Amino acid sequence: MKKVSLLLALVMFFTTIASSFAQDRKVSSSAKGAIIGGLGGAAAGALINKKNRVVGGAVGGVAGGAIGYSIGRNADNKRRAEAARVAAARRAEARRAAAYRQGIAQGRSQAAARAAAVAAAPAATTPAMMSSFSAPGAAPTALAMSSAYLPNTAYGARDAAYPTSEVRRKSW
Repeated sequence: MKKVSLLLALVMFFTTIASSFAQDRKVSSSAKGAIIGGLGGAAAGALINKKNRVVGGAVGGVAGGAIGYSIGRNADNKRRAEAARVAAARRAEARRAAAYRQGIAQGRSQAAARAAAVAAAPAATTPAMMSSFSAPGAAPTALAMSSAYLPNTAYGARDAAYPTSEVRRKSW
């Protein structure tokens, strides 16, 4: 029993040293898993095979190392996939922010151009929709009066009725 407890104490000691060494240095999870699995498997193999402890330790060490390596590699792959997902999300956010800034700059320049065009254009006496109803030279209100629509002289004034419509309905 003394040998078993001494062997387990040695395995735990070396496992602790190996894991602390791996944490200080940048050692991959697959290497850490292989070291810890190999040591644990060697101890378990030596305990299980009572006839030849060296062979049991060697077989257990190989099996434990392989299992530890595969578990560590799985953890490495998950970490890499998460890092790639985060990097892609950051790139997408940077592209969205750049497009937003470009859109704002473009909108400001278009607004300035629109304001200059409106200031330079002569004021229309009738709304464009009403003048398209009538023949050239005819009074625009004649068609509007007969079709139950009136020209909206307060078009664009937010405090008036129907501010977004060039025409207003008759209420009678």
